Amino acid sequence: MFDQPAISYAVLWPVLVVLGVACLGVLVEAFAPRDRRHPVQVVLTAAGLAVALAGTIAVGAGSALGTVTGEGAVVVDGPGVYLWGLILVVSLGGVLLFAERRLEGGVSVFAGQAAALPGTSAERAAASRGLDHTEVYPLMLFAVGGMMLFAVAGDLLMLFVALEVLSLPLYLLTGLARRRRLLSQEAAVKYFLLGAFSSGFLLYGIALIYGYAGTMSFTGIADRVAEGGNHGLLLLGTGLISVGLLFKVGAVPFHSWTPDVYQGAPTPVTAWMSAATKIAAFGALLRLFYVALPGDVDTWRPALGVVAIATMLLGATFAVVQSDVKRMLAYSAVAHTGFVLTGLLGVGEHDGDGTFTSTQAVLFYLTAYGVASLGAFAVVALVRSSAGEAGSLARWAGLGRRTPVVAAVFSLFLLSMAGIPLTAGFIGKWAVFATALAAGQWPVVVFAIASSIIAVFFYVRVILLLFFAEPPEDVEPAQVVTPSLLTSSVIAVSAAATLVLGVVPGPILDLLENAGRFIG
Repeated sequence: MFDQPAISYAVLWPVLVVLGVACLGVLVEAFAPRDRRHPVQVVLTAAGLAVALAGTIAVGAGSALGTVTGEGAVVVDGPGVYLWGLILVVSLGGVLLFAERRLEGGVSVFAGQAAALPGTSAERAAASRGLDHTEVYPLMLFAVGGMMLFAVAGDLLMLFVALEVLSLPLYLLTGLARRRRLLSQEAAVKYFLLGAFSSGFLLYGIALIYGYAGTMSFTGIADRVAEGGNHGLLLLGTGLISVGLLFKVGAVPFHSWTPDVYQGAPTPVTAWMSAATKIAAFGALLRLFYVALPGDVDTWRPALGVVAIATMLLGATFAVVQSDVKRMLAYSAVAHTGFVLTGLLGVGEHDGDGTFTSTQAVLFYLTAYGVASLGAFAVVALVRSSAGEAGSLARWAGLGRRTPVVAAVFSLFLLSMAGIPLTAGFIGKWAVFATALAAGQWPVVVFAIASSIIAVFFYVRVILLLFFAEPPEDVEPAQVVTPSLLTSSVIAVSAAATLVLGVVPGPILDLLENAGRFIG
């Protein structure tokens, strides 16, 4: 006899709103006239995310926080609800960037007809008619729904389902750039193939963990680990699952997709994806290790420490030699993944002995990085040449003299990523380093500090390029296109958040302290 699972819709309704509006967006594509789809989709998507954000705040403030529903498949606790809110805020910014049309002369950055081969008459006809793919909005919502479930998954099956729901739309969005179609499609294919392999590793790891524990539930796995058993099976399963999750956050050696995808994807997609995907994936990674595997911390923590060191060093050193601004920011994102992993190592019996708990430190770092990354890529979308976006750093030389405000805002985001005081990035790095030190992970912190010094070099080098250099005579200097209020508001809010979180971090840190720890 089949027993119907108990589902608490009172805490899940923000996720259901996002997925429901995504389905409405599909109906809009099917029945609305083409010339009306764009405004309808933008309003519908923004309204859906705003309602879901309001619902998330209501759930966080209500008495139902801490609910375990869906037979343990979903755990709506304090950190999970905070991650929901962060994903939705970043996604609202992403919608505004998606909707921008002034930068491309009245059309969006998305291809007019994705099925048309690059350079063919069909592509030229679609471009001349001003067509674009408004399907990107329901695709984005489906990905956001998957991200929200990913962050609160309470068992391995939900973890896998949520991963696929968030990943498949990202593969499509990556390949929909209006300009440099071949580069965009190549990035999408690489992302899809490597993502499929990583999902296979994850699924095989889930099978091994199930064979070890006899349950998919994180709490059930934790109980089985406490009892002891075939440690080899547990070790192999944990390693394979980690491959799938570390691929999603872009950790070494599973990072190779990151620079290609960040460069090839439409810049608004890169801006949103660089922040939202990392937030959701680290939420899942935290819950797996903190809830399901805390009893095996002495096994997985050294391995993650090695991954964190390799990720920080490779990301920082490879960023130094990049000549394309999006690839530089991509390798910067790899280095930041290592910094977040450093904070994750703080779990254990000494977690909370210092100023921050590891959960508090990691979530604050994700907040600081999320707003800086969203704002930085939004600025990148404004800097253009006659052929479109000016990716080459040589074209950016002297931009601070021509448009000092834009260059100053971009410099602010870079300084935050570098961890300079009075920015959000400084508080984030201080928090993750402090938690790792409290857990005795000083060798990782030493490498983290060394990587930060390397990172400061290439961030400051770009700032010097902006204000104290001129482009070579044979290089067309980049110009800044004045955006609409949509992109301007994203940049302004991101810059303000970067400053406020750096000067007055207390409210967010207190909120994270009150959110507590992950529960099973």
